[in-house]
Amino acid sequence: MTLTDDLPIVRSARRVLQTEANAVLQMIEELPADFTSVVELILKTKGRVIISGVGKSGHIGRKISSTLASTGTPSYFVHAAEASHGDLGMISADDICLLISNSGETNELRDILLHTRRFDIPMVAISSNLKSTLMQAADFKLNLPKLPEACAIGMAPTTSTTLTLALGDAVAVAVMEQRGFGSEDFLKNHPGGKLGAQLSRVSELMHDGESVPTVEANTPMSEVLLSMTSKGFGITGVLKNGKLLGVISDGDLRRHMGNLMEKTAGEIATIDPVTVTPDLFAAQALALLNEKKISALMVVDETKRPVGIVHIHDLLRAGVA
Repeated sequence: MTLTDDLPIVRSARRVLQTEANAVLQMIEELPADFTSVVELILKTKGRVIISGVGKSGHIGRKISSTLASTGTPSYFVHAAEASHGDLGMISADDICLLISNSGETNELRDILLHTRRFDIPMVAISSNLKSTLMQAADFKLNLPKLPEACAIGMAPTTSTTLTLALGDAVAVAVMEQRGFGSEDFLKNHPGGKLGAQLSRVSELMHDGESVPTVEANTPMSEVLLSMTSKGFGITGVLKNGKLLGVISDGDLRRHMGNLMEKTAGEIATIDPVTVTPDLFAAQALALLNEKKISALMVVDETKRPVGIVHIHDLLRAGVA
């Protein structure tokens, strides 16, 4: 159902979203001059990116820190108040600091700011006020366009926090791409939940060793049926000289029911079947199973020798879908 503008609530929502969308579009054209320098600074730092902010800026800072950490850049959020009571010790000479304050005059950031100056720790500031104390002290300035907040009274942090979050994402992704941080690296930081399951490899979910159903091409079908029944996958691989010649599925059995017991595995098998390699993403294997409307796939190495079997139930139980 598409909402119309007849209701004040809908008009309010559209106004807020349009205001914030316009702000992001403007920042695309007004990307801070120090943006490239900040990305290069993060890439060469030996320590972590320490982030701090107060209030809504603090919430956004935590998210930016989390995004950096999950995409290959060690990062840590330091609470400004706690920093004044001992947590300054968390900031080392190898770190860089990114301080967030829309006004640039947040008193709670004072001790962290002075700490960076005292120990010559590179400091990046995000603010919309270039003339502020924070921006004047910063080594690198990521200035936000100074635009009205989206709320009716123009005071609640809305536009400014959206811009800060978007700019933080831009920094994190630019760093990620410059590092060559790929899906395998991402998986290392996201082993749990649906994302971890989707990024897992076939090798992590397949059955291997003695559990892989295989028979030689000259095996009588009476023995093939026993193998298929005992393994319970609904298919068996058919081998010739140790390599996968084909597979026999329940469908192949039905198609040859008339003279099934007179045949050998090689005569019944579907030759050159669909297979996967151990390094394929589990999500890709599931897509292939759905596309071909089959329930299991033989897993082969680069020489076409079977090393495992993966069943659709294995993927669904792991949460790949």
